[in-house]
Amino acid sequence: MSTATAAPRHRPDYQEALAGLRAAQKPGQGVPAYTRWVNRPLARFAAARAAADGLTANGVTGVSAALSATGLAVLVAAPPTPLTGLVVAVFLAAGYVMDSADGQVARLTGTGSPAGEWLDHVVDSVRTPAIHLAAMASWLLHGGPDGTAPALLVVLPALFVLVGTGQFMSQILAEQLRRRDRVAGPSTGGPLRSFLNLPTDAGVTCWIFLLWGFPAVFLPAYAALLAALAAISAVSMRRKYVGLRARPAVSSDPIASSDDRSTSHVR
Repeated sequence: MSTATAAPRHRPDYQEALAGLRAAQKPGQGVPAYTRWVNRPLARFAAARAAADGLTANGVTGVSAALSATGLAVLVAAPPTPLTGLVVAVFLAAGYVMDSADGQVARLTGTGSPAGEWLDHVVDSVRTPAIHLAAMASWLLHGGPDGTAPALLVVLPALFVLVGTGQFMSQILAEQLRRRDRVAGPSTGGPLRSFLNLPTDAGVTCWIFLLWGFPAVFLPAYAALLAALAAISAVSMRRKYVGLRARPAVSSDPIASSDDRSTSHVR
């Protein structure tokens, strides 16, 4: 008796993978500028290399998490110097590149799944607050800048965690509710919107640590980034609430899971 076996999945070479990814990018309107014009293009090269080497989308997510964790470990363990800031920024930014690459690998290889979406979002939901908690831990362990109120070094990261978590949940849940109801989201605007949304860009948070070794500059920049993020998040949340409130009530069916690493989504 013969046993049927599935044909092995074709593994593209690097140039084939890169060409496929360039032809299958999702729209960038309204996406924060760094993610749109820097992170996504870099992620294409990383995703093409990963796909050519046979690395799965979940494997790329693991690499992303490892890079980010390394940066955070350095942030906590090392004293706040310019070199520390450079190392932290590079590792966090590299982790963010791979965070975009995992979805592109899944799209290219057709291996998106609800489990992959779950893993990706769990990593994102941990990484975002962990950056600010690590900054707080570093200040508490190594001492904050001279003349800075100790409470400020706790309050600023805590507020970042609060605002960032709310903004992340607002974005993810609004997307799921729109998918369930099969309705389009609000207008995303043009290039100007991308630049206005820069304070919400994870890439900006990564690279602000280039200032880590210069506390007289870092602290005002960090506080300004928090204020801008809070203002933009408030406007965005209000827009989402008004848009969803205008929709008619629907039955309490489970929210459909749609993998952002499926064939309809490339980050």
